[in-house]
Amino acid sequence: MLYGCRGGSYTFSVTPIRDRFCFIWLLTALLVALGPVFAQERRQKPAEPTEKAPKEKAAGPERAASKPELPFQIQLLETHIRFESNADSRKEVHTIVKINNVLGAHQFARLTFDYNRAFQRVEIPLVRISHANGGTSELLPSAVVDAPNPAVEKYPAYQDVRVKSVRILGLQEGDTIEYSVITTTTKHPLAPDFWLEHTFDRSGQVLEEHYALDLPARREVEMKVDPSTPANSTERSGEGDSARIVYRWNRNSKDQGNQPSSAGGPDLVLTTYESWLHLSNQMSKVVEPSSDSAKLVRPKSAELTKMHRSSKAKLGALYSFVSTQIRTVDLPLGATGFRTRGPDQVLESGYGTAEDKFALLAGLTRGSEWESRIALFGAEQNLSDQMPRPSLFVSSAVLTHIFTPASYVGNGVWSNCDHCGEDFWLAPAMEVAPFGALPTNLHDRQAFVVNYMFDIRPFAWFAGKLPFVSTQHVDVDATISRAGQLTAKVKYTMRGDNELVLREAFHQTAKEKWKDAAELLAISDGFRGQVTSVNVSDPTATKDPFTVEYEITQAKFVDWSKKPVRIPALLPQIGLPDPPAKPAAGEAAHPIELGTPLDVDTQMTLKLPAGTVVQPPAGTSVNRVYAKFSSKYSTAANTVTASRRVNFLLREIPGDRAMDYNAFVRAVQNDQAQMITLVPAADEGKAASSTPKQ
Repeated sequence: MLYGCRGGSYTFSVTPIRDRFCFIWLLTALLVALGPVFAQERRQKPAEPTEKAPKEKAAGPERAASKPELPFQIQLLETHIRFESNADSRKEVHTIVKINNVLGAHQFARLTFDYNRAFQRVEIPLVRISHANGGTSELLPSAVVDAPNPAVEKYPAYQDVRVKSVRILGLQEGDTIEYSVITTTTKHPLAPDFWLEHTFDRSGQVLEEHYALDLPARREVEMKVDPSTPANSTERSGEGDSARIVYRWNRNSKDQGNQPSSAGGPDLVLTTYESWLHLSNQMSKVVEPSSDSAKLVRPKSAELTKMHRSSKAKLGALYSFVSTQIRTVDLPLGATGFRTRGPDQVLESGYGTAEDKFALLAGLTRGSEWESRIALFGAEQNLSDQMPRPSLFVSSAVLTHIFTPASYVGNGVWSNCDHCGEDFWLAPAMEVAPFGALPTNLHDRQAFVVNYMFDIRPFAWFAGKLPFVSTQHVDVDATISRAGQLTAKVKYTMRGDNELVLREAFHQTAKEKWKDAAELLAISDGFRGQVTSVNVSDPTATKDPFTVEYEITQAKFVDWSKKPVRIPALLPQIGLPDPPAKPAAGEAAHPIELGTPLDVDTQMTLKLPAGTVVQPPAGTSVNRVYAKFSSKYSTAANTVTASRRVNFLLREIPGDRAMDYNAFVRAVQNDQAQMITLVPAADEGKAASSTPKQ
């Protein structure tokens, strides 16, 4: 599971798992099974039920009425949004939902709405239930609960980030819920600018949707509407400062069907930011620490760096402190309007959001040697092609530049200038990211850098280069008893992309559940059995490789009564990118992506009952300019050793080398398909005649 997660199959014995980013599967499984992580969606939603409904194909309104296929059906969704010239806004949503089955009733047992009390207010003036058996009921205001978001319950500085919810009891199949929600925004931290994006439903979940956008005519607004969803009407009213423009959309799933957006993005995007530089200038006012607040943490910066001489070592000490000693509050970007607390406040409290941890690191590094800027990433690879707006950002990092110190030694030498002029990408919000490493979902992506000082365009590209060589070592020390039971000790030692994912998985898992996490890890590598012990290195000790050790037992792993016994080498199979598809006529061959250069080394020692005769397979050696693979198998007395090693040397190879690459893949796969033959001591005399052909 962990080795060469590049698009091929990888298994410990017989259970393959195929995925381009295989380790993400493990992380998702760990987080789902062992503890949820707070998340907040950004796209326009009609409601926040307790659980999200699965997306299904549209059934059509007539068919849905006779034989519901969805847990619930939104019969009407009305949204009216009004912006003022100063960016204050009022959003009114009116929704009618038909509950089709028990699952839909469970999903709408609670409606939840996220907001920030510092600049927003949420009102729920109407919640009415029309029962299938007749009669209606309305929820009283006392049924509405306003509480801090669960992610901030333990962090007083963020009590303004809240959830307003309504619990609806006794919902049954055939009931209808009608509710209205009004969200008012006043003096947003990024005012007087505003932005918005909206995507109309195409799944058939919403039968009828009305959407109205009311804008001040005197504001310069850039708006982009998908050609497949033009406004049904445009109304102008008033004059001068009171002039307004209202755009209206009326959609019906019966008429509109489920045709996808022609542009592949939101149907409607608007922004008052005239350029990315404009957005950069405005965001810098709220996200970057002031000079006065940065001065307050200079004593701490001096304390943390006094034992280090070089600029890079000092930066590493500051980063390590912010990353591991300041607790990350897991809120989505923008939950606080991108307004950060003072570095001194973050330092004193010992916790902060991703934006606040940037502010602290920027305050600690501000001086003659460093300048730190927040780098914001979007879901798409490129941001500069998009209309500038804060809603694009989903992840963040810190970009720190080391300047030449103003201390001249002589003979053209500057003091402590071992890394002057270098940029370092840092991820303090992760708490477990090694210095200079970012998660794989940020590799080969463009970042928007607020107040970027080295280019006219506020963008930088993170190519995904790691500050160390990526390695993965696996040691398997196994024993098969006379009863056929397998006992194995497995140790992973990792540096690189998968190391970071594994660190995060165990860091977010309570120690008492690490055994459960190890069992998932074992399953992902094909082990079937019971994990009896687990030992994990400190996920926050990022200067050293990350290690995970576990012991697992599996009864009846082999049946000695079968003649002969054949088993695979007890090593995770090394995954390789699938060979490229044949290009279409006239189309150039696509490059073959191998990913980050990686050295994977797996070793097995297997002890067998005394007298067992072993017939190991032949080893393999294949060398290419882009990758090398070798395997060795040997036996001594009742012990079998096996090793496989692959070293990916290049990130990609030209598509015209597809035939050569296919041959390399086949050689590796053929080697990994070889079996080890075991002959019990009682059948030792028959070993020679039963030797399988190689």
